[in-house]
Amino acid sequence: MDNLLVIDQLTYKRNMRVLLDDVSLSIPAGSIIGLLGDNGAGKTTLMRLISGAATNYSGSIIIDGEVDKPTMKGLVSFSEQLNGAATDAKLEDLAKFYDTIYPEFSMDNFNQLVSNFNLNLKQKLSQLSKGMRRNFVISVTLARRVKLYLLDEPFDGIDSMKRKKIIENILAWMPDDASVIISDHHVTDIANLLDQVVIIKNRTIVNQIDADKIREEYNQSIEEYYESFYKEVNDHA
Repeated sequence: MDNLLVIDQLTYKRNMRVLLDDVSLSIPAGSIIGLLGDNGAGKTTLMRLISGAATNYSGSIIIDGEVDKPTMKGLVSFSEQLNGAATDAKLEDLAKFYDTIYPEFSMDNFNQLVSNFNLNLKQKLSQLSKGMRRNFVISVTLARRVKLYLLDEPFDGIDSMKRKKIIENILAWMPDDASVIISDHHVTDIANLLDQVVIIKNRTIVNQIDADKIREEYNQSIEEYYESFYKEVNDHA
């Protein structure tokens, strides 16, 4: 299977502080990846670099064979893209804005997604509950038809039934040749989705493994493997 995302010896510093150190990673096309790690390990920073929201790093990031940064941005949809949006804006106006700035944004797909989530587009962003806001973020993110989706903590603060609905929409709307990287603390919720697990600790990748190998060879759940590996690394630090 061809690799959609290739990262080689990526190091990122900000304000003289190392936020990611010597990260190398290859993500196959058409896969769902769980990016697992403690708070502060570097998950969001890595996603921001892949999406082009953060720059001035050393090393290389290649997406679908592209190294041109504007082209790469058009290949990635990151759930953080709603950050900074005016809270008094109506959802329908935000959607129109995204439709204008992102050529790959599909208003038809967006309308179907928000319908699935029972969102009222006449509402303002500030009127949404935490769960409704998450649903809107997912709708905006998946409405773009791209090669790579980055979902940062998509289930944070959402009850189990709503998490299941988000998972259903991810599976239904993800293009066959696209890949999804999901960063989340609810490992159990996403375990059955995952093709691979990537574990990040102390600002670098410490393991990448096929989910089936964890289940079949190690006879562990994704959560058990992640927790034991993290503890093992801590014990030998």
